[in-house]
Amino acid sequence: MPIELRRAARALISVSDKTGLVEFARELVGLGVELVSTGGTRKALAEAGVPVREVADLTGFPELLDGRVKTLHPKVHGGLLAIRGNPEHEAAMLAHDLAPIDLLVVNLYPFEATISRGADFADCVENIDIGGPAMIRGASKNFADVAVVVDVADYGALIEELKAQGGATSIELRRRLAQKAFARTAAYDSAISNWLAEEIGEEAPAYRAFGGARAESLRYGENPHQSAALYLTPQRRFGVATARQTQGKQLSYNNVGDTDAAFELIAEFDPTRAAAVAVIKHANPCGVAEAATLREAYELALRCDPVSAFGGIVALNRKLDAEAAREIVKIFTEVIIAPDAAEEAIEIVGAKKNLRLLLTGGLPDPRAAGLAYRPVAGGMLVQSRDNAVVDDMDLRVVTQRAPTEEEWADLKFAFRVAKHVKSNAIVYAKGGATVGIGAGQMSRVDSSRIAATKAAEAARAAGLSESLAKGSAVASDAFFPFADGLLAAAEAGATAVIQPGGSVRDDDVVKAADAAGLAMVMTGVRHFRH
Repeated sequence: MPIELRRAARALISVSDKTGLVEFARELVGLGVELVSTGGTRKALAEAGVPVREVADLTGFPELLDGRVKTLHPKVHGGLLAIRGNPEHEAAMLAHDLAPIDLLVVNLYPFEATISRGADFADCVENIDIGGPAMIRGASKNFADVAVVVDVADYGALIEELKAQGGATSIELRRRLAQKAFARTAAYDSAISNWLAEEIGEEAPAYRAFGGARAESLRYGENPHQSAALYLTPQRRFGVATARQTQGKQLSYNNVGDTDAAFELIAEFDPTRAAAVAVIKHANPCGVAEAATLREAYELALRCDPVSAFGGIVALNRKLDAEAAREIVKIFTEVIIAPDAAEEAIEIVGAKKNLRLLLTGGLPDPRAAGLAYRPVAGGMLVQSRDNAVVDDMDLRVVTQRAPTEEEWADLKFAFRVAKHVKSNAIVYAKGGATVGIGAGQMSRVDSSRIAATKAAEAARAAGLSESLAKGSAVASDAFFPFADGLLAAAEAGATAVIQPGGSVRDDDVVKAADAAGLAMVMTGVRHFRH
């Protein structure tokens, strides 16, 4: 047999996920592989009539401590780590009666699933696998001689190779399996360490690890020359990563990013209060609105910037109905994302074969804790999610005039949206809808002017003679460093302002607001979004 081939004479199988286990094991036995197994895995195989040895027969030692100690034994790890053909290793195996293990099949205790369902602390701890990762790492290190399988999806490929190679595995397959195995234990350990850091309130642990399971490979990244894939993390939220796609072509990298931005934004709007719709382009909102129905909310959101909305993402906070679906499909839209959809709405969207419809099953909680991270050269930035919600803030009126009831509603609405607009962000809102948005400018006054221009353009597109910003409320994601940005909003027709405050020139800005007759509210909370 060629040196790069290794015959699989003995396999140790210990799996939590028993999908396809019996059929897989029968194939191995048919290929002359002796099976050794543990606990529930051995029981499942024996009950199915598959010949299998208990691991205690191999080690000469019983399972201990409620199954916590089963495979942590020299006869297991020696059988996995021994280098075939190494005289010293072979002598040690002979002296200590160590039987080689050529194939390891392990999938780990379902720790990620356990924390995802919100299990209590003790249950999470009991679902931390110890013996499994130890065996996986040992077998993976010795990939020159041992094949290790950590994913039921690889059962078929392994059986196919064993059949093709006369019961042996190739070095190429063993290397690929080892890489996957090391990645699996790394992702597993990252889930445990991040969960425990959260449980003990450790905000900046000395070491951070992030890992996930690939959901799908994407056609390319932000640009065609970049590769990309989507991975799922244990801390699941309702959203694009876990949504059910009912139709349409595969999502692109940019689609995923934009759709995530849209759905996180729309989650700020309580569906029990009103229907809400957000239209997103390049991760920034073109328009957002609340109304009695989704169709009305969509029309108001679209009115804010109908030109930019073309080819955008539409997010809804309620179940998509047929009436709203008919309006949305009138222009080219890349993705619709909603908690659910009526069958008639699904059929309407289905007439547009390339339009993706994603159904999430719920809205993400905007107040939920979590982590956000991004790579930088030579490292990674990690921060807690911006889970501040305007309804929970201590809002202070700082001007002589307090907002009217209508202005209060629009100020809160605008600040919800500003949280999800790239900095520097200025948002004009009126009647529960955005009427002008300025995003991502180096100068806050430029953002204010752009938002005002958008409001005027939207009015012209709607056949109105007066800018939509007239009588609006305006939100700024951060303080006004000078009064010029505030005055630009006043010139556009805004009558009330909401901003975090905190500038050394806050007094000057408040005086300018009073002079212009504006009502101003300070939140004490900044919403930079870079």
